[in-house]
Amino acid sequence: MPELLQDYVTHWAERRPEASAVAFNEETLSYAELEATTNQLAKLLLDGGCERGDRVCFLVPKSPLAITCLVAILKADCLHVPLDTTSPAARIAKIIRSSQPRVLLAAGPVDHLVRELRETGDLAGVTIAWLDSTRAPEGFSAELSRSDLLTCSTARVPSMNRAQSPSHILFTSGSAGMPKGVVITHSNVIQFIDWATRYFGMDASDRISGHSPLHFDLSQFDIFGAFAVGAQLHLVPPQLNLLANKMAEFIRRSELTQWFSVPSMLQYMAKVDVVGQGDFPFLKRVLWCGEKLATPVLIHWMKRLPQVSFTNLYGPTEATIASSYYTVPACPGDDHAAIPIGRPCDGEYLLVLDEQLKMLPANEIGDLYIGGVGLSPGYWQDPEKTRAVFLPSPPGMASNRVYKTGDLAKVGQDGLIYFIGRADSQIKCRGYRIELGEIEAALNALEFLRECAVVAIPSPGFEGTTICCAYAAKNGPVPPIAVQTRLKRLLPSYMIPSRWLAMSALPKNSNGKIDQPKLRDRFCTMNAESASAA
Repeated sequence: MPELLQDYVTHWAERRPEASAVAFNEETLSYAELEATTNQLAKLLLDGGCERGDRVCFLVPKSPLAITCLVAILKADCLHVPLDTTSPAARIAKIIRSSQPRVLLAAGPVDHLVRELRETGDLAGVTIAWLDSTRAPEGFSAELSRSDLLTCSTARVPSMNRAQSPSHILFTSGSAGMPKGVVITHSNVIQFIDWATRYFGMDASDRISGHSPLHFDLSQFDIFGAFAVGAQLHLVPPQLNLLANKMAEFIRRSELTQWFSVPSMLQYMAKVDVVGQGDFPFLKRVLWCGEKLATPVLIHWMKRLPQVSFTNLYGPTEATIASSYYTVPACPGDDHAAIPIGRPCDGEYLLVLDEQLKMLPANEIGDLYIGGVGLSPGYWQDPEKTRAVFLPSPPGMASNRVYKTGDLAKVGQDGLIYFIGRADSQIKCRGYRIELGEIEAALNALEFLRECAVVAIPSPGFEGTTICCAYAAKNGPVPPIAVQTRLKRLLPSYMIPSRWLAMSALPKNSNGKIDQPKLRDRFCTMNAESASAA
């Protein structure tokens, strides 16, 4: 087992230098090319003033260059902070202000975001490296460029980091409107990769999907799972997410052996019925994580792909990629059969506890806690939030710390763990973890709204959960499209509500608070009426 994540690339560059490491559209990178280019970029970062423990943000669309940035930042002993290129500048600015990076690596159609961030002063003191071409776009200034990169040595840069050193920070939705930075170490990822590659029998012949965005923790398994065994990582073009038939064709053409995504993608492909009987002949395994997969959708896939194994993975970002697993032994015979999240991965502990942190007997619902090798050190520069959910283990537990997930679960009579739902206002939509409070905070910043509320209702559609917004304007009617347009400047697209309700005043309960249950009922009724009309 290597000590650092970048060691995977170096290992295979020495043993199989010409083997393909990354493929995207018509572009490929061999392990030797990836090793050389990441060494050059690591040297550029160090020459640019980066020191051990510095943060380096990268604002680069999913591509071989983005993978190069990620690995090179690790080689420079820095923490990589991936930024969502589809997010508005206002949200990216929050992450930059929190992470305080030394350098921002940028490339692709993101120059407008960088310009806006510069105009607002959020990049003050941050070195910008424009890596897309030898020259930056007209009117765009950058301290470092691709031509600077090409002058750097391809020799390996020595590392001072160790297994417990932080490798990256992933920012998730925060209830107060400020994204939370989850710190992850090299060891956190490597421990999971070591278990997963052994359990799934992955090897150099595998062709691994890279479906998840790089700011989403599932991508760490795509990338380093492939690099751990010398396999080929096939980055999935994001535009295929709305083209189910093209996505199916991508799986066929790429001859993928492993598919890993959030359930909503599997649900979408099943709904459009793009998977044929015995389809995807090279595919060995389908994995999902991030939210519940509806049993009818699982049945749809398993009946069409009897040669494929199907595994449900569960785990929050704070516990690194996944903490438990369940490989479905046979196609369920009942649409209502519950699919467990299973049992802990090696070195992990899943505990269902009551309010006194005591173990609950089988079939009693309680709070789900996680302990073990995947547990994050905590939230970036936020000891208060860290102390609130990373707790000392109850007496007699093998782990010295546990993380309170905020999920409800139970242990079945079969000894497996079953996910029940969330205990707070956090939801999963299209695989993204979203705090409804962050959406409300953005809405409350709009000067023309008097009050608003955001609720979520279950959806059988692609989203899995429908985000709904009810609002009342200050001075006369404001159409939903006007609110939506303003909100898009503050939040990424996956956080924008898809159902809207303009009201003269929001309903209140006896305490004078907004009556969210009544709003949920109203939106559920609207959903039912829409379905009936269709």
